[in-house]
Amino acid sequence: MLANIVVEKFIEGGWVMWPILITFLLSLSVILDRAFWWLSLRSKIKTDLQEKAREALGTGDFPVAWDLSKNTNEPFLTNLKEGISHANTSMLAAMQLHATHLLEKADARMWVLSTMITLAPLLGLFGTVAGLMGSFAAIGTDQLAVTKVTGGIGEALIATACGIAIAVLCLLPYNFFRKRVSSLRSSLERWINHCELLVKSAKEHGHDLEKFSPNQKSR
Repeated sequence: MLANIVVEKFIEGGWVMWPILITFLLSLSVILDRAFWWLSLRSKIKTDLQEKAREALGTGDFPVAWDLSKNTNEPFLTNLKEGISHANTSMLAAMQLHATHLLEKADARMWVLSTMITLAPLLGLFGTVAGLMGSFAAIGTDQLAVTKVTGGIGEALIATACGIAIAVLCLLPYNFFRKRVSSLRSSLERWINHCELLVKSAKEHGHDLEKFSPNQKSR
């Protein structure tokens, strides 16, 4: 019954309902893709391993920090691995570059949702205008013109309602994902700065990370 009603309203909305349907399917696929990505990232984060790595850096036990970071897909420890691997050049720059790549993945395809938030209502409005033009064209053609006009207006508004609904569907996840990206960026910045401070503190106590060679240690 519900499926029949949906199909009936879809047909009544006119040809513009097809591009609106495409925007809906595209938006839904991006939302699902982003949700899966964030759930996957969340499952990889291990705060206990992060704490152990920080303790190792603070005490100058760089081999332990390296071992923790090289055998895991934990995003923050992977970031640390990049820093230790480039300690002889610039640990900070290497960690920042890796963080940039991770943030790019977090922000991937967000432009699609942003576009759909604007495009879907515009398509709905276009369908409404096109429907009204057709309805008012019937005025004066026969005695049932008023019925045709009022019926056409109702049908035309279906496109606008669908376009607005898709925009709302995109807006809430879009703002949520943007907030998650912002939180991830802040967490990475705190992590990188903290690691840098711990390495500097260890260096003041005679433990120099630049003298540690992870390649030799791994062999």
